[in-house]
Order: sequence, then structure tokens, then C-alpha cells
Amino acid sequence: MQTEVKSRMLRIPVKLYRIGELVRYTPFSRQTIHNYTIMGLIREVEWTDGGHRLYDESVFERLSKIIELRKTKTLSEIRQILKKQEAADITGNTSSQSENN
Repeated sequence: MQTEVKSRMLRIPVKLYRIGELVRYTPFSRQTIHNYTIMGLIREVEWTDGGHRLYDESVFERLSKIIELRKTKTLSEIRQILKKQEAADITGNTSSQSENN
């Protein structure tokens, strides 16, 4: 099941990834991906009819950010940082980026 993005007259399919593919392309285990989803660190964008979570390409950027933050922060701190960044992205305010440094 893939979502499509409309680009003028073309319909460009968006690649969606199952947990197994994330495990293959990242250093994270299946359980870690599942835990990060439950904790709200990453989000699935869809579910298959069979109940599998599907993630879009933005999950790789998010997981990369988690890898970097994990060097100095707890998962609870990372969740707070990511929530602030999301809120800043929504409002157009980028001041929360300074908290990463």
C-alpha cells in the first residue's frame, strides 16, 4: 500500500517502509523500532491491511537525529527535544534547534 504525491500532472509514488526494512537499513533492532514508535520518537504513517506499520522516508532523518542525541541525552530528553522541534516546525519558529547543541 503506497501513498501518492501529486506533482502538477504526475503522480509520484511515495515509498513506505515496514519495520523489517528499517532494521535492514539502520543499526536498530525490530524491538527498538517498535519501542521508539510506542514512545512517540518516530511515527508510522499508515498501517497495512495485515496490521503492519508503515513509515515514510522521513523516519530515516528522525532515526539519524536520535542516534546523535542518544550520545548525550536520555530517551525522555530526546522525546522532549523532538516534540519542541515539531512544534517549532509547525509554527515556523526555529529557536528550539539551539537546544540540540
